Amino acid sequence: MLHIVDDEAVIRDALAWLARSRGIPAQTHEHGESFLAVAGQRFDEGGDCVLLDVRMPGTNGIAVFDQLSLRGLIKRLPVIFLTGHGDVPMAVDTLKRGAFDFFEKPFNDNALMDRVEQALAASRAAGAEAQVQERLASLSTREREVLDLILAGMMNKVIADKLGISMRTVEVHRAHIFEKMQVKTAVELAGLLR
Repeated sequence: MLHIVDDEAVIRDALAWLARSRGIPAQTHEHGESFLAVAGQRFDEGGDCVLLDVRMPGTNGIAVFDQLSLRGLIKRLPVIFLTGHGDVPMAVDTLKRGAFDFFEKPFNDNALMDRVEQALAASRAAGAEAQVQERLASLSTREREVLDLILAGMMNKVIADKLGISMRTVEVHRAHIFEKMQVKTAVELAGLLR
């Protein structure tokens, strides 16, 4: 989902139309406050990205970006700044702080939408990584030890000997690990955690 945050209705509508012409669903917000009220509540499977105007009444784009950063959403919700009044130091500063890109109005439509598609891909990758980390966090300490030994290529008997537990206990831990990590084989598990 592309979130367009701009105080000018003409710009919002044009960007939403442009996104939809590329098959990208778009949602518009006329000011930073309305966007911040919903930011990060639900992520789209196809990724999320924000086109954010720098200068708006009320909460400006930089303040919105700072709020997203404080909430830890910048990787999952990449921000592309749009401005008609940008300057090089502002662009450099926002990019150093994690903005995905910075476009000055007027911009090239195709170049902007290409970057939006790249930001959506980055968002999907960050979302997938976050899911893997959540699954890892759900493992018990012992399951984590067994996981590490499975990834080292050890068989159940060797793991049991190394941890001083029965082979049956290792099998139970292995089953729980596979279930929690949503994989069926050790090869799949290794691929997920590479």
